Amino acid sequence: MHILGIIPARYASTRFPGKPLVDIAGKSMIQRVYEQAKKCAHLSEVIVATDDGRIFDHVTGFGGVAEMTSSDHQSGTDRCAEVAQKHPKYDVIINIQGDEPYIDPEQISTLISCFNDGDTQIATLIKKVLTDQELQNTNSPKVIVNKLSEAIYFSRSPLPHIRGQEAQNWLQHFTYFKHIGIYGYRADVLQQITKLPVSTLEKAESLEQLRWIENGYKIKVAETELETYAIDTPEDLERLKIV
Repeated sequence: MHILGIIPARYASTRFPGKPLVDIAGKSMIQRVYEQAKKCAHLSEVIVATDDGRIFDHVTGFGGVAEMTSSDHQSGTDRCAEVAQKHPKYDVIINIQGDEPYIDPEQISTLISCFNDGDTQIATLIKKVLTDQELQNTNSPKVIVNKLSEAIYFSRSPLPHIRGQEAQNWLQHFTYFKHIGIYGYRADVLQQITKLPVSTLEKAESLEQLRWIENGYKIKVAETELETYAIDTPEDLERLKIV
């Protein structure tokens, strides 16, 4: 398989403008993500997809590969689709989050392994929820998985509801999983899902992957034990420095 890793990166962020260029111990966030992705031997190439000249110049300046994309995209998935369309030789596209500076290359490889099954359309990672705080965190979507290792549903709420038990005891009665937000797509499937209209479930939860499920696409999941640290706000960055 020919596999392309794409890192969507935009400058305009409501909660943290200029986030990709923020300095983390002497390197920008986007450089750290790029360098971690390049360590994954299963990726044939890694490209930063951006709509901002400052990010483009910075990435090419440290020797990375970047491509300019439209500023009209509503999601990183859309940005990936534009770049992927220009590179038809790739069979699988990996959407690598640009705000996880210490992503482990092993996680990328775990995700890619899902495509050893020729029927896999879309894939993502999950991790066991270990604390009540994680379980109740609405910024950390939870995933319901079937026996075929496919995602049935994603929710910001803890699902399922354990009837007859106090919420603080739910982890004792059920194995919950949270979503690790890295995606893989067959190249043709990626182009298909970006043409779908916003769905009712997606609107309700503000989770774009529900659009794909609602339209009948299968999302394969692989479990990882490795944690990720996403930076959405300046406060997240300060917490990362403490860790």
